[in-house]
Formats: sequence, C-alpha cells, structure tokens
Amino acid sequence: MPLRDLETWMWAEACEILDRADRLHRQFFRPAVMNAKQPTWEPPIDVYETDYEFKIMVALPGVAPDHLSVILKGDRLIITGQRRLPDSTQAHIRRLEIPYGRFERRIELPTGRFEIGAREFENGCLVILLRKI
Repeated sequence: MPLRDLETWMWAEACEILDRADRLHRQFFRPAVMNAKQPTWEPPIDVYETDYEFKIMVALPGVAPDHLSVILKGDRLIITGQRRLPDSTQAHIRRLEIPYGRFERRIELPTGRFEIGAREFENGCLVILLRKI
C-alpha cells in the first residue's frame, strides 16, 4: 500500500472513531434522561475510616441538597437524588460532560452498627460522617 493511501486510510479510521465516540456521548448524556424513573448514573466516592467513624465523600457537583436522600438500610448506605440541568431556555447545549438526571449510589458497609452523623456539602461533594456504635 503506498504511503499516501495509508495516511488517507488512517485519517478516515480516526475520523470514524471520533464520530462513534460522539454518538455514544450523545446517547448517554441526553436531556431525555431527566425524566427517567430509574437512576441513570452513579456518583464517585471516597471512603476514609477512623476508629470511630467513616467519612464518605460523594462527588455531586451541581446537586442541590434538597434534591438528594441519604438512607442507612441494613449493611448499606444508599444515596439517591437528581442533578437537574440549569434553567437555560434560551441556550443551546454545546457539551454535557457532567452527568445529570437521577442517580443512586449504594455503599456496602462492613459488619457492625452505624448511625448517620453530620452531613454537609464541601467543594461540590456531599460529606457524610457515619458513626460506629
């Protein structure tokens, strides 16, 4: 295969891969998920443990505190809620990389008894202190 044909083929393949990635992005981050009944994404977490408690940080940029729920159910901490799109009726969406819509995160806990302590927002993260009893 001549060098010119190889370069053309590689360029065409790269463009096709970018087109496929763009289609997948639009498929998973579309405004229709705002009306979904089931969770459509799962926020990332960090968990730190001391002798007395767990500190759980949940990345929730743009989520209002009144749009989420934290429940301790058996051996799981369940965090559910919704990140809504900003009200921008006059704007055209050019890019959506931060997930939105309904979310749920289930965190399995070790054997023991726990109670939810403090719960606050810090720098776009929900911080939950889960006390060991």
